[in-house]
Amino acid sequence: MATAFAPGKCILFGEHAVVYGHPAVAVAIDAGVEVKLDFSDEWGIKNSYYANEYMKYQEDKNPHIHYIINDVFNYDGPPLRINIESNLFSAAGLGSSAALSNAMGAALHKLTKPEGKIDRIELAKIGHSAEANAQSGRASPTDSATSSLGGCVVVSGKKNDDWEHVFDTSLMTPEGERKWSIHSIDLHEKISNSWLVLGFTGEAAPTGDMVSGVASRLKKNPALYDEMKAIENITKAGLKALELGNLEAVGIAMNSCHEKLKILGVSTPALDNMVSMTRQHSFGSKLTGAGGGGCMVALTSNPERVAQEIEICGGRPLISKFGSKGAYLREN
Repeated sequence: MATAFAPGKCILFGEHAVVYGHPAVAVAIDAGVEVKLDFSDEWGIKNSYYANEYMKYQEDKNPHIHYIINDVFNYDGPPLRINIESNLFSAAGLGSSAALSNAMGAALHKLTKPEGKIDRIELAKIGHSAEANAQSGRASPTDSATSSLGGCVVVSGKKNDDWEHVFDTSLMTPEGERKWSIHSIDLHEKISNSWLVLGFTGEAAPTGDMVSGVASRLKKNPALYDEMKAIENITKAGLKALELGNLEAVGIAMNSCHEKLKILGVSTPALDNMVSMTRQHSFGSKLTGAGGGGCMVALTSNPERVAQEIEICGGRPLISKFGSKGAYLREN
């Protein structure tokens, strides 16, 4: 048996703009996905999202897993029993599919190469390729890199000497080749001691649909590319505030980023309402992830009060500290 865990992520600044080479900042959160693999007589899968017992494994219903098993590992061994446990909201912008891909990649590596060590950079690339395969060729490496590496990650279109460079990656998308550099930053103590509160609207937000929708709107209205550049400027200001431990400035950047994402057409009335109601108890609040539903996030020193506001709005809260550790193997 092999067991691996990978955390979800929360984007603080830069979602959607990162697909077009602008920087984005994300942090790993406490919640995530665990995958247990064991050899069996027949293929079976149990996913805590949908069932409490093993069911027949179906390739078309598990695209990320199928891609990793067949296209990445070229696995031809005995059938597997795949047990997936998650405490992330599904299709909510918290990187659940990337966490699943990373946990699956780590567990399958351990099962097939018991003595081999997990390379977190290679794991992030595996997760990214699985995301792209499931999203019609469009995916930034933000979710997979943050889930694999942990901490606070900056994804940019080019290497930046202001941040610690970790690795580079690229992807051929329908709009052409995209390139990214992955960096990490150390969080100021004041930031590490604050809280993130995620609020799930209950509305699913398929990332692929939202990314392709933005691509379509950009094609029809090229002026929207100016909003992408504005998000980049906000992201850089937010990064500086993170490094200095200026919670108020981080919050201002979060608020500004949300307004730009509204212009891109990815917010919803439910998200806007939850963002508005939580700002009075937060340094800042915004949607996080693809939008179109999913989650918002608030930076706060009073997580319980923010969680109450989310519940009053009809949402489901999730409280997390900043920058959890990345993917890892668990002892069986």
